[in-house]
Amino acid sequence: MAIKTFIYSLLNIKNKLMILLFCGLSGAGKTTLAESVKLRLLDMGMHIEIIDADEYRERMFRDLMFSKADRFENIRRLGFIANKFAAHGIITIVSAINPYEEVRNELVNSFPNVKVVHIDCPLDQLKKRDTKGLYARAALPEGAPGKIENLTGVNDPFEIPLAPDIYINTQESTLNECTKCVYSYIISQLKDERKRTA
Repeated sequence: MAIKTFIYSLLNIKNKLMILLFCGLSGAGKTTLAESVKLRLLDMGMHIEIIDADEYRERMFRDLMFSKADRFENIRRLGFIANKFAAHGIITIVSAINPYEEVRNELVNSFPNVKVVHIDCPLDQLKKRDTKGLYARAALPEGAPGKIENLTGVNDPFEIPLAPDIYINTQESTLNECTKCVYSYIISQLKDERKRTA
């Protein structure tokens, strides 16, 4: 009861903003963790939205491909949408591979209270999981039908975040442990904001 009373007091922070950029390779667990964090926050009466990059690409950003310029534009659009949610006091998670440090920093510098969360998992483990079959397709011989030529981490770059606000390794930690880590960070940030605005 005491915890929920404290959480409810956080809900009264005016103009609170928070955007979390979940970045990492395909299959690392970004969306799974985002959904788990969302359920935890909803249970505490907090407002949260997940922006899943795959869904937005499929439904709204069909003009974008996977060149570096298009990847930058994709993240800029997602960041703009996230800021609109956050401006209304909705904690917003952007779940995207988001492979380039430059555009991650661009969002951090463009919008208030943007936090980078690196969701990591060794590539060999991702190849074993390969729930979407992407890594198998990237490993096909050149010219083979269905080969993926631009899979991040295999034949397209992923720049490891230099100074993420949160680092999560989904091979070393359980989903519950990862969820607790992100949840605790969010509450800590809101608590600090409450002190500053008191």
